[in-house]
Amino acid sequence: PEKFSHRISDSLQDVDCAYMNKAELEVKVESLIDEITFLRRMYEEEIAYLQASILDTSVIVQMDNSRGLNMDDIIADVKAQYEDIANRSRAEAESWYQCKYEELKVTASKHCDNLHSTRNEIMELNRVIQRLHGELENVKAQRCKLEGAIAEAEEQGEMALKDAKCKLADLEAALTKAKQDLTCQLREYQELMNVKLALDIEIATYRKLLEGEETVCRSQGGVVCDGSPCFGGSYSSSSRTLLKTGGVLSSGGMCDARIGRSIVANLGDVCAPCVPTGGYSTSSGRSSKVKCVSTTSSYRTKY
Repeated sequence: PEKFSHRISDSLQDVDCAYMNKAELEVKVESLIDEITFLRRMYEEEIAYLQASILDTSVIVQMDNSRGLNMDDIIADVKAQYEDIANRSRAEAESWYQCKYEELKVTASKHCDNLHSTRNEIMELNRVIQRLHGELENVKAQRCKLEGAIAEAEEQGEMALKDAKCKLADLEAALTKAKQDLTCQLREYQELMNVKLALDIEIATYRKLLEGEETVCRSQGGVVCDGSPCFGGSYSSSSRTLLKTGGVLSSGGMCDARIGRSIVANLGDVCAPCVPTGGYSTSSGRSSKVKCVSTTSSYRTKY
């Protein structure tokens, strides 16, 4: 646009210069026409004055009366002389007027040529101005289109930015929620690990207690039921009473259950092997099943 504006300003300056030259040439042509008119009038008046002076000229002729005069010849001679003078004056004036006329004609032709060229230049400049105006309008239209495209791109960019911000906020919220869930899961996992550790410690403690109980029972001569029939003392059928202690059924006395690999059962004088059948549970989460069997030579009962 700046280039076109410079070109337009230069063209306008050229148009102004051409118009000024045209005005000057027109003024010169008018002045020359006035000068020609003035000179024509002046020379016409001079010719008229010369003709009048010729007509008013009086000629004094000395006459020799002693000789005979031929007035017709004398008048013809004088008339011929004046006609010759008038013709020469007229020829000189005409030649001078012709020279001046030719000079003025040449000058007018030059001025006409200059005027014609100036008019052509003005027409060319007008065409250039029209073309530049058209290009300027096209540039303005392109500028409007580009401004509209820029505004649309900015609007789309703002919308995309807002959408990206919304998605980013959603992702951040999801990430925060995921972190919170992960924290809760880690806390639950830690609690479960603590529970598992406590249960492992409890299991190890019960195992040690059971092993110590077995050791104590063996050292005191008790009976340990580990799945095989065990007998001790005598069996009395009158003492067969069902008791349920710690999830273990015993006959004729007390059957003591412990968590572990072996079960100690005391049935008075007779002890039947306690095999896991029904089941019992401990605080460690494990379950066991036991089966108490009373065996004699004549009677066998399964509970």
